[in-house]
Amino acid sequence: MPCLINPRRERGEPLLNSPVLFYINPAEANWACRRTQETGGRRHFLFNSNLWELSGNKGRPLTVCGPALGAPAAVLILEKLIALGGREFIICGTCGSLSKRLEIGDVLLPTGAESEEGTSRHYPLSAPPVPAPRLLNILHTFLKAEDVAWQNGRLWTTDAPYRETSDKVGSYQELDIYGVDMEFSALLTVAAFREVELAAIMVVSDQLDENNCWQSGFRSPVFKQKMRTVSQGLFNYLTDVTKS
Repeated sequence: MPCLINPRRERGEPLLNSPVLFYINPAEANWACRRTQETGGRRHFLFNSNLWELSGNKGRPLTVCGPALGAPAAVLILEKLIALGGREFIICGTCGSLSKRLEIGDVLLPTGAESEEGTSRHYPLSAPPVPAPRLLNILHTFLKAEDVAWQNGRLWTTDAPYRETSDKVGSYQELDIYGVDMEFSALLTVAAFREVELAAIMVVSDQLDENNCWQSGFRSPVFKQKMRTVSQGLFNYLTDVTKS
């Protein structure tokens, strides 16, 4: 059945023809937008977020956007970017660790997701969505170049971080879920539904101790340094501005 409202490109809006680097969190998105502006980028309207295009005069062309916290906001932006012509999306964000194999400051490349958010169910698929292998290979190459180790594993995506219980965490740990976030499953589902490529890179920002008590790492020097390495290094790697 046709939907009443469909994403579309309006007159005067840009036609995107470069990869999109989508920053979930405000701090990294703000840095990337400033950096894009400094390297000759052009700003466009994107709801309550930011959208910048780097034409390639000082490096490779790239589109930068963000922030967008939570599945509904992230999907609203992703749908618009697809309508504007975007076909390749790399998501840069953070996740909490549910696994002893992941500590604060570690890097995760999600290979799939368990959805407990309310957006994905509106995009029916015939098979579980998976990240684009080609984009994962780009992220592998980037991390190797930066000499950064990473883990591969599935995420649990939730709309309600303040309703995470020990029993629920335990059930996802039994499914070998590595981490938890608020956007990935929805973004991955919409990308599959719209037949575009998407992959993500996450830095672990918080974790559970041996008693399943929450430990925040957002102010940790280890997390901050790794977040800079990943978020800023990925921008430079995709644009190649450091070699221009």
